[in-house]
Amino acid sequence: MSPTENERHHRFLRSFTAHEPAIRAHVRRLVPARADADDVMQEISVVLWEKFDSLREGADFKPWAFGVARFEVLAWLRDRGRDRLVLDEEVITKIAEETTAIEPLLERQREALELCMQKVPEDQRGLLMQAYQPDSSIQTVAQGSGRTVPGFYQWLHRMRKLLLDCIRRALTQEVAS
Repeated sequence: MSPTENERHHRFLRSFTAHEPAIRAHVRRLVPARADADDVMQEISVVLWEKFDSLREGADFKPWAFGVARFEVLAWLRDRGRDRLVLDEEVITKIAEETTAIEPLLERQREALELCMQKVPEDQRGLLMQAYQPDSSIQTVAQGSGRTVPGFYQWLHRMRKLLLDCIRRALTQEVAS
């Protein structure tokens, strides 16, 4: 790889890894099943790399990537058109437009959540993370925590409320400053 290609590769990787969670969240809002969204996301990452040279110098990567993602989701829809569980192309386009418009707020919420999660004691943070793992069982996590399942659900509810309050405070402080 030449130095120019190497620098291009690094620029792409820095941009992609910085925005991958937002792109993935955008795709998850457009594609109903997690496994399908993962498949679409893989294709999107390849297309983003292939088309990276078409991104104007100095242009914002995230809106461009959202546009590419939208077209890839629409292509996925066309390929899956016979499946009754796939949303109509107009619905996907409308959802994509709306999620692109609210993405700045969602990004601020994700950042606030990260800050708030850091305030949670490490052992409790670990339990929260376990409870939300894709293949996790609340019964197993509750048992591992030494709580009953109803007790764990109550604890989880309290933790979600604390996190929500923390996020709201962080966003309110952001607006005030």
